[in-house]
Amino acid sequence: MKAYIEQNRDRFLEELFTLLRIPSISAKPEHKQDMYLCAETLADLLLEAGADEAGVCDTAGHPVVFGQKIIDPQAKTVLVYGHYDVQPVEPLDKWTHDPFDPQVSDGAIRSRGANDDKGQLFMHVKAFEYLVRSGKLRHNVKFLFEGEEEISSPSLPAWIKAHKKLLKADLCLVSDTTMLGEDIPSINCGMRGLSYLEIKVTGPDKDLHSGHFGGTVANPIQVLCEMIASLIGEDGRVAVPGFYDSVVELSPADRRMLAKAPFDLKEYKEFLGVRALRGEKGYTPLERVGIRPCLDVCGIWGGYTGAGAKTVLPSEAHAKISMRLVPDQRSAQITRLVSRHLKKIAPKCVRVEVKECEGGDGFLIPLSSSAYQAASRAIGEVYGKEPVPARGGGSIAILAEVQKILGIDPLLMGFGLERDTIHSPNESYLLKQFFSGMESIAKFYEYWQ
Repeated sequence: MKAYIEQNRDRFLEELFTLLRIPSISAKPEHKQDMYLCAETLADLLLEAGADEAGVCDTAGHPVVFGQKIIDPQAKTVLVYGHYDVQPVEPLDKWTHDPFDPQVSDGAIRSRGANDDKGQLFMHVKAFEYLVRSGKLRHNVKFLFEGEEEISSPSLPAWIKAHKKLLKADLCLVSDTTMLGEDIPSINCGMRGLSYLEIKVTGPDKDLHSGHFGGTVANPIQVLCEMIASLIGEDGRVAVPGFYDSVVELSPADRRMLAKAPFDLKEYKEFLGVRALRGEKGYTPLERVGIRPCLDVCGIWGGYTGAGAKTVLPSEAHAKISMRLVPDQRSAQITRLVSRHLKKIAPKCVRVEVKECEGGDGFLIPLSSSAYQAASRAIGEVYGKEPVPARGGGSIAILAEVQKILGIDPLLMGFGLERDTIHSPNESYLLKQFFSGMESIAKFYEYWQ
């Protein structure tokens, strides 16, 4: 595969850049046609790579791309999952260049979607192409690329249920996660789930003069801040009754295994630009983002935020809250629990509305599985050292649904790095990781029996 990459390096990059130039932002209705264009481009790439069939399929939302190559009905089948939609690019002024004008500098591809997930998805198409053209493909391969992952995959579960027979496979192979470092290869053995809420606090029925009414009428922004502050205790734990009821404590042996991952606290803080860390007491930073749940305010607004002063007591205040959940916590249950709690703690001087938004469950992958062992061997050969198991702090909500509906485990062979700043301005993807990922994926097919 290494020689094949060198021979086709420029072609690979130009094909990927064609995908990256398409602003397939699923959250914005004005990009609906871009979603179809990106899906059609991917289907064409699959056919060119050697798929027997590939096409664009409508869903209740954005389309999915399905393709497959069946070499032997008795052979094992890999279902490759990925997503071609990307996050919005705002704030634009923080980008050093047009986010949909891919460039290569300092050894990295720079563009929205370079890592998440067009770059990582593309590795699978090219590894597949190599296996087909070299005559080394021994597995049936199916591809399922969706256009709604960044908005929590609302349409995909129904589409999967309606096409269970078509999607039948032995494994779901995914590259949409990160490694601990370019010199610290790792494989995610689990991911957290997600519950997401939006809160609206209403006080007076109109904005009021803060001089005439301040001090006697409840200020919704201040009430909202007090409510949010009460959600986290001094020990860093979520202070919502029942929140931890389903959380399973890891054994000391499991914690020791996860602690094998190298971690430099000083380097970590310098990378983030912070002087100190904060979180649940009794757990390391890696444990806090891997094996423990958390609650974060992702946005808060209300009142006057323009230039200069406007002495107004606002009528409304709003906030968005996300909760990352560990396996055994159920997203729907936690969403209801926290929603009821927020309404319960609201003082009578305001009205509180809670909108339930995105959500999905977490999952774990057995390290003893043949697929995990094959991936470990493949990555170990490419990187020159055995990868360590790690827990992903993020969420890919649809994978728990895939596991439940199709009865197959996901295998997370992700090659991104934290330095890639996905979801943020100036997203990037190291070329070294991009090409090592292709090589590792090809070797995985070689070693998985």
